[in-house]
Amino acid sequence: MKGIIFTEFISIVEEQFGLEISQKMFDHANDTGVYTAVGSYDHRQLIKLIMSLSHITNIPAQQLQQTYGRLVFPTLLKTLPVPDIESDDTFSFIEKVEHHIHIEVKKLHPDVTPPKFVFSNKTQSTMTMDYHSARCMGHVCMDVLEGCANYFNQSLTIAMQPMNTSQSHVRFSLTLNGD
Repeated sequence: MKGIIFTEFISIVEEQFGLEISQKMFDHANDTGVYTAVGSYDHRQLIKLIMSLSHITNIPAQQLQQTYGRLVFPTLLKTLPVPDIESDDTFSFIEKVEHHIHIEVKKLHPDVTPPKFVFSNKTQSTMTMDYHSARCMGHVCMDVLEGCANYFNQSLTIAMQPMNTSQSHVRFSLTLNGD
């Protein structure tokens, strides 16, 4: 997993909870906390940090993942390898992530395996999207989708359905809410 995911997580923890809680999280996880945005790291270390933060704050790990997903979207948007990619709405942007951005990410970083999105049943106001990832971070994905909708000033209702017990395959049913 690219280091920017880690560095942004750490920044969000520091902003939301403060440096003391951040240090407690690292201590509890037995982690040095040394990450660079351009490095590559094992995704299990991020999960360990989330679980440690959950233990310290008594906030469910699922809720922490969702908050992170929503807050990290603007930063991820700024780091896209395709800076001129234009979209007018949430659905077209999500499709471009799979059909353009993930392809460019793999060209730039051959060792990276971004999640795969498979789209079906798309209308102007609804979309079904299957998320496939060995990292099993569907809750993060769900709120990255929410962050995307917020960016486009759209309201989105998201239903998340795990398709297997590991949650490496999750189906999202997305509905744009009327203005």
